[in-house]
Amino acid sequence: MKKILLLGSGELGKEFVIAAKRAGQYVIACDRYEGAPAMQVADEREVFSMLDGDALEAVVRKHKPDIIVPEIEAIRTERLFDFEKEGVQVVPSARAVNFTMNRRAIRDLASKELGLRTAKYFYAKTFEEFKKAADEIGFPCVVKPLMSSSGHGQSYVHNDDELEQAFREAMEGSRGDVKEVIIEEFIDFESEFTLLTVTQKNAPTIFCPPIGHVQKGGDYRESWQPYKISDEALKQAQHMADEVTRALTGYGIWGVEFFLTRQGEVIFSELSPRPHDTGMVTLGHTTNLSEFELHFRAVMGLPIAGIHLEHAGASAVILSPEDKVGQLDYNFEDALKEDRTRIRIFGKPEAHFGRRMGVVLCYGDIDEDTTALRDKAKRLAKTVLGTEPYMKK
Repeated sequence: MKKILLLGSGELGKEFVIAAKRAGQYVIACDRYEGAPAMQVADEREVFSMLDGDALEAVVRKHKPDIIVPEIEAIRTERLFDFEKEGVQVVPSARAVNFTMNRRAIRDLASKELGLRTAKYFYAKTFEEFKKAADEIGFPCVVKPLMSSSGHGQSYVHNDDELEQAFREAMEGSRGDVKEVIIEEFIDFESEFTLLTVTQKNAPTIFCPPIGHVQKGGDYRESWQPYKISDEALKQAQHMADEVTRALTGYGIWGVEFFLTRQGEVIFSELSPRPHDTGMVTLGHTTNLSEFELHFRAVMGLPIAGIHLEHAGASAVILSPEDKVGQLDYNFEDALKEDRTRIRIFGKPEAHFGRRMGVVLCYGDIDEDTTALRDKAKRLAKTVLGTEPYMKK
């Protein structure tokens, strides 16, 4: 049995804990607030700010974990190098976590060091730098905090009049103490997709079938699998995913995001060194192993005999219609009347308008039309709390 310290206890962390507990492991779930989803299924919990390096070290010294699994961005990542040197396994590695928690590091690695095709981009710490970058890139453009999650602080800018608000929102949406933004060229893409990439200790890197997804404001709203893509485009994506994960080092699952242009070009977008929001569709029996089971096996160095597509599937998020402390009034009846449907409620102790509170998963035969499954998942997601998946206040 291994002792695992989970840093970040949201819905993705919760599913990872379930996978670990099914294999008899011991998990301590950590987050900045009490009652976070993963805490509800872990053996122990710790509540503290992971941006407090001393508090993080105190928890590590207290529990003496064998493995540290970071699941959020807001972590004092430089401390992980010290733990790794002391023999604690950091997932996928201290280097990977340190790079990918900051968009500057990962984008420069992908574009400048590895030569991968990315959107044109600049950084800005002041509004003057920001305005100059926008003039260089042109409109429309995309603005993001260097460190953020779930689309916080991200926006699309269409003209000069929107620059000031976009810069302010990006600064306010930043996680941690990094106050800098990245401004990117807008890619006129046909669609976006995620390539879940599994790096292994004792075996070659393997890939899940690609996952199509739709985001709103940088936040996941729906995903589906399989995502239709040409063999050549898939080879491009796999090559880029392999290059960047190899450079970052370590073992586990990575969510590597790409744009597919109308001309069929694959463009690297972002990377997460952990299970990915869009990969929640794998909880709906699309693949023989969910992304969380794959992550657990890779972390533990266990064999993965293969990844196989078993069903077509789609997911759609359930969004809160209100601000509320405590559980919302969920309606399961309408959705569960329909076959091949699953609901996963995350168990967040506090709701905010538009916050992700759960997901509806629909699946069908392996050759079933994913458009119909997507429509079904979105329709049923609306019945659970009476909200549209694309609602905006």
